[in-house]
Amino acid sequence: MTAATDVAPKTWFGQPIGLTVLFLTEMWEKFSFFGMRALLVYYMTKELLIVQDQASLIYGFYTAFVYFTPIVGGIISDRWLGRRRSVIIGGSVMAAGHFMMMFEPLFYGALACIALGNGLFLPSLPSQIGSLYQPDDPRRVRSYNIYYVGVNLGGFLAPLVCGTLGEIYGWHYGFGAAGVGMLTGLAIYILGKRHLPADPARATITARQSSERGGKLRLFVLLAAIGCAVVIFRAAYEQTGNTVALWADAGVNRAIGTSFVIPMTWFQSLNPLLVFALTPPLLAWWSAQAARGREPLPLVKMAFGAAGVAGSYLLIAMVTGLTGAGAAASWLWLVAFFVLLTAGELFILPVGLGLFARLAPAGMAATTIAAWFLAAFAGNLVAGALGTFWSQSSPTRFFTLMAAVAGVAALALAVIASVARQVR
Repeated sequence: MTAATDVAPKTWFGQPIGLTVLFLTEMWEKFSFFGMRALLVYYMTKELLIVQDQASLIYGFYTAFVYFTPIVGGIISDRWLGRRRSVIIGGSVMAAGHFMMMFEPLFYGALACIALGNGLFLPSLPSQIGSLYQPDDPRRVRSYNIYYVGVNLGGFLAPLVCGTLGEIYGWHYGFGAAGVGMLTGLAIYILGKRHLPADPARATITARQSSERGGKLRLFVLLAAIGCAVVIFRAAYEQTGNTVALWADAGVNRAIGTSFVIPMTWFQSLNPLLVFALTPPLLAWWSAQAARGREPLPLVKMAFGAAGVAGSYLLIAMVTGLTGAGAAASWLWLVAFFVLLTAGELFILPVGLGLFARLAPAGMAATTIAAWFLAAFAGNLVAGALGTFWSQSSPTRFFTLMAAVAGVAALALAVIASVARQVR
């Protein structure tokens, strides 16, 4: 009996109930992660009084190691703990880290706890999605886009709740709310375990690994996606919580009328909000293309996505150039930036995650997905380093540089797509 057949046949919204459990668990985990991240750079520069370039490096190192620890955690999950225990242990350590953020002396220890717990949690949760379906189930292909909506639902709520609490009532209230969100996600996962696939037996893994074929092509695709789609692309994309957030604070006119100023953290909810709005029509469009046999290959989609992100940075580079030094741009331009950025993101991040999961060797699902996040580690390191140039250059020059970085990723992905056109 396969793992997929062990799951109850009942469905919610046409999908296995287990996908809803994973969706909600991931939603609350991302609520905690993005809630803390929405406050992090402001907390360092405004409360801890860390200078901007050092705060950028700390931000970059933290977000990088959040994506480094999963490569070790994925191996531990596949070989020893299993995916279920990895999710529970990792989520518990992360919750402890979020509550530690409420106390200033524990700041660095709290960041370390969140990164370490994430190492077990992050690869072990999405690696369970594929086992909910039979290999030939057509729902499987786009299940990762549905899952990605859960990621962004948590990301949408986080700045509105944690950000508002942090800005109005105190940073520590925002961090505490993030900890509560993590505990909520853990409770949902534990209560819904019966709807999830069983962990594969270790002996089965060994037998299936020995018969795996096409290793060279898969390795090529994975390494190419890591090098181009994640490392280079994320160097630009991850500025949204760093330098773009600083521009929203100091370079954008956030006033509506004469009596209300939009809180700076609210703009970080735009990206996930737009994911909700854009995902359904995008999936419908891809389905229509697939029915005609014209759906783009994953790497082609990813190339378009990187190009879209490059366009978003070119837009705000033009805006800052036309606005001039010392003047504030309308907040509507920031909204337009997030529309373009999010459209590009939907073509690259969930597509890349699904590609890694589908090409994973048997018994190595968590490890392979961890490799996707390991590449994000390198990209975040580069993003943090690039962010140090923010205080040394004009916004126009900086955002033009980010457009060029994303453009390089788009060009490289287009070349890779032409070499590996048979990969779906």
